Amino acid sequence: MRCLSLRVLSYILCPKPAKHLTLVPGILRTKTWKTYIAKRCLHYSSPCLTRLAEVGKLVSPKIQGQYETGQLFLHRVFGYRGVILFPWIARVYDRDLPNQNKDASSRDVKGCTHAYYQVLIDSRDCPYIRAQTEAVTFLGNQENSRSLYAIPGLDYVAHEDILPYNSTEGPSVALSHELFDKFLSYDPVKEPPYIARDTLRAWQEKNHPWLELSDVHKETTENVRVTVTPFYMGCRESQNSTVFWWRYCIRLENLGELAVQLRERHWRIFSLSGTLETVRGRGVVGQEPLLSKTQPAFQYSSHVSLQAPSGHMWGTFRMEREDGYTFDCRIPPFSLESKQDSQGNTPS
Repeated sequence: MRCLSLRVLSYILCPKPAKHLTLVPGILRTKTWKTYIAKRCLHYSSPCLTRLAEVGKLVSPKIQGQYETGQLFLHRVFGYRGVILFPWIARVYDRDLPNQNKDASSRDVKGCTHAYYQVLIDSRDCPYIRAQTEAVTFLGNQENSRSLYAIPGLDYVAHEDILPYNSTEGPSVALSHELFDKFLSYDPVKEPPYIARDTLRAWQEKNHPWLELSDVHKETTENVRVTVTPFYMGCRESQNSTVFWWRYCIRLENLGELAVQLRERHWRIFSLSGTLETVRGRGVVGQEPLLSKTQPAFQYSSHVSLQAPSGHMWGTFRMEREDGYTFDCRIPPFSLESKQDSQGNTPS
C-alpha cells in the first residue's frame, strides 16, 4: 500500500490545553439525570492534585428527531466535550441484528438509516481521548502531491452517543476550538444558544465531498464490537496510472467484563482490477490498545489506495483476553467506492 505524509493545517490548529485545568474525559457521574454535570474529574498541572468542577447541566437526550446545530454535548463513550455542526444520514449495516448471515458481504446485509453528526471536539480534552483527534484527513490541491492534510478536533458521532447539556460557563469558554467562533455565534434567546454562521454553511457546502459520511458497518465477536466507516478522499495521477484513495475510521469497543488487548491485524484488500492484497502486522497505528472496563473503547483512522475506482476490505484483529484466551475478532467487510468529481480539495 502507498504511503502519504501527514500535515496538519496550521491555520486551524487546536489551541493548547488550558494551563490551570485540563479535563479528563471518560469520568462522568451525575446525581440525577437533570442535574448539574459537576462530577467531572480535572487535573491541575501537578498530577497529584485533582478537583471536581462544574461543566454544565444535562438535558434530556432526544429519542426522536435530530439535534440542532450548536448543541453542546458530552460523548457517551469517549467523554469529551463537543458541539454539533450539522447532521449526516448514514446507512448502517449491522451484522449483530437477528436473522442476518454473518458471512455474507455487506451488499447482502440490509442497511438502515441512522443519524450521525459532524462535531468539533473541545481542544482541552484532546490529549485525553482514546481516539485520534486528527483523524479527518484529505488530499491537497496539487495533483502530484502525496501529502495528507488533517483538521484537528473534527469528529463524527452517532446520535446515541450524544449526551446533550447546557453550559453553565460563559459563551467565551463553553468550548475551546479555533473554529468554534468562526462557525457559530452566540444568541442567548435561541435554544441551543449557538447558531450557524454563513461561514459554516459555506464550508459545509464546499467540502461536502470529502466530509460526507454514507455507510457504517458493525460486527461483534466475543463481546468486542468493531465499527468501520469508510470515506472516499479522491484520486491522484501516479506513474501514468490513477490511484484512488480512501480513509477508514475503526472503533473497537469491549462490551464484556474481562479486559482484552489487540495484538495483531490481518487485512484482505480486493481491488476491482482483480488484485487481492494481504496485510498483516502487530497492533494498529503503532499501538496494541487495551480495552478494559474503565477504558472500553479505542478509535483510529488509516488509509488505503487502489489502482481501481472500487474494491472491498475485510479482515480480523487477533485479540488476547486477560485470562489468556485469544480469538480473531471479525472486521466487517465494507466497500470502497469512488465518487465522480470528488478530487481532494484543501478546505477553506
